[in-house]
Amino acid sequence: MAEALLIQPIDLKRFTFVDGNLDSDKLLQFVKIAQDIHIQSYLGSDLLNKIKSDIENNTLTGVYLELLNTYIKPMLIHWAMVEYLPFSAYNVSNKGINKQTSENAETVSKNEVDFLIQKSRSLAENYSQRFVDYMVYNQSDFPEYTSNTENDIYPNHGNGQITNWYI
Repeated sequence: MAEALLIQPIDLKRFTFVDGNLDSDKLLQFVKIAQDIHIQSYLGSDLLNKIKSDIENNTLTGVYLELLNTYIKPMLIHWAMVEYLPFSAYNVSNKGINKQTSENAETVSKNEVDFLIQKSRSLAENYSQRFVDYMVYNQSDFPEYTSNTENDIYPNHGNGQITNWYI
């Protein structure tokens, strides 16, 4: 059985500037990467596995469905864009690695791509912080958020910024 994804490529097309005609197969791996790296770091292993299991079994309801739709999907959409954008102009085929060009389009510079990545990262971090803020006050509704043990990934409860402590 294939692993459940919390969003589908169509979500990227609906809620970002990704062209609706883009082959969805070009986006799938970046959704999976963003889910495995970024989303798991915010949800932790147990909560992510609970939501994926409920999706697979078609039993996702109540506060879990609301959490997914309101907080997790927006995070994942923009983290997937952060992962996709650096590779968006390239294609790997039998002929090697090719950069896509078109006679009706102009190739963007690395600085422009970096700007788009940073903008997507900023959006993703904003939605991620909203998720963390929500979970601080509602974690009792989601026992899996704090039930990680041993080799599980524990949720990231902050914005990842390092601050100095002074005594």
